[in-house]
Amino acid sequence: MYKRYKNVERVKPSGLELVDHLVGVQRVTKVTKGGRAFGFSAIVVVGDQNGVVGHGLGKSKDVASAIAKAIEDAKKNLVRIPIVKATLPHEQKGKYSGAKVFLKPASHGTGVIAGGAVRAVLESVGVHDVLSKSQGSSNPHNVVKATFDALLQLRDASTVAKQRGVSLEKVFKG
Repeated sequence: MYKRYKNVERVKPSGLELVDHLVGVQRVTKVTKGGRAFGFSAIVVVGDQNGVVGHGLGKSKDVASAIAKAIEDAKKNLVRIPIVKATLPHEQKGKYSGAKVFLKPASHGTGVIAGGAVRAVLESVGVHDVLSKSQGSSNPHNVVKATFDALLQLRDASTVAKQRGVSLEKVFKG
């Protein structure tokens, strides 16, 4: 799922205090010969509020089991995101399908300036000061995946230094 990102660190859920945020529940319909069959689809974001986050999708005939399945799926897709002083290391844009998300680090005390699905993801990660803008599709599935696209492209200074093969001081001078 995260093959196109070079620095993704997958995380095992064991030993983590994970908090889940329900992003959305949709009622879905399947038309059959005997009429309509109703079900539910849920999207959930889980995180330890300290840099580890994942998202998952669950489908079932009732809401509670759809949410439970989504939480289990999210726990299988945990990744580590670099956080610097309760904000992001740099600005980043993310895109998935028709949804575009722009994330910008903010100074201490700003808070999470984000709405809906973006807010759920950023709070699960543990970012406390950030500015964001969501454009295009407002479909929660696409917005969550666009936010993950932006977060997975983030790199902290030590990662940049390692990739360039230079010291950490040289990254800040250049």
